Amino acid sequence: MNQHLKIATRKSALALWQANHVRSLLLEAHPGIGVDLVPIVTLGDRIIDRPLAQIGGKGLFLKELEHALLEGTADLAVHSMKDVPAEMAPGLVLECVLPRANPYDALVSRDGKLFSKLPPGSRIGTSSLRRRAQLLALRPDLVVEDLRGNVDTRLKKLDEGGFDAIILAYAGLQRLGWEQRITETLGPPDWLPASTQGIIGLQCRQSDHRINELIGVLSDADTEVVARAERTVARVLGASCQVPLAVHAVLNNGVIELNACVGTSNGDQTIRAADVAPFTDAVALGETVAAELVRQGAAGIINEAHNQQLQ
Repeated sequence: MNQHLKIATRKSALALWQANHVRSLLLEAHPGIGVDLVPIVTLGDRIIDRPLAQIGGKGLFLKELEHALLEGTADLAVHSMKDVPAEMAPGLVLECVLPRANPYDALVSRDGKLFSKLPPGSRIGTSSLRRRAQLLALRPDLVVEDLRGNVDTRLKKLDEGGFDAIILAYAGLQRLGWEQRITETLGPPDWLPASTQGIIGLQCRQSDHRINELIGVLSDADTEVVARAERTVARVLGASCQVPLAVHAVLNNGVIELNACVGTSNGDQTIRAADVAPFTDAVALGETVAAELVRQGAAGIINEAHNQQLQ
């Protein structure tokens, strides 16, 4: 096979790991193909002194990558799916997803203390409104402070004493070989992850049938289903990282169980919704769960979160 393609990726260690992983899978699936990486520094990478929600959300991590696709300097972009807004640039598609890694959050504490054992007043670092909302709902006695930067930067700030503990995605730590740093996994029912956390997505031009065919063999059918359900909730609610929304879908024996919650950033109020449906009804299930959140007052929480970021 005499073909060649270019993969656009961020320059962070985690993004490069993901892009090289996709490159390896492509080389294995299509012997003889040529694959080059096109590292790009995004606006989200350049602005690290302000919370993401104040500068436009996680979409800032992929605008430049999408531009590279649209102008033809790259054929494929590799993303952490949780960074991809429900609505993407016209002309682009993201229909190929790799098998999901651990979707949960991980607590990394400096002294090895579990979440429930952290002393009152402990400083917890996170850049996520979702994590902040859930953390303060469970432990209002803790102090949450903003923490930006790549995974290694955040771990360094923890080790230097800037925080007593930080919260990161389990999958990111695992992929970078830092799984041993994890003090505790934060998971259901009390703690839900971000929509599509732990999933690597492959984005390309909708009209590029050659690339779509090349990457199609890598997509995992079960992950496609849960991603569809979770992203539907986010789409219906108009959610981004500016909204404290958590969503988690599990597929067992052809049935999807979907749980979601929206909470205020100070932890005072949390709204939850859950439902089940056949895997063929992933979108309808997401719409049902989102509608239930709205019925309970999620729209008010979402509007308040947006207004706070505009101030």
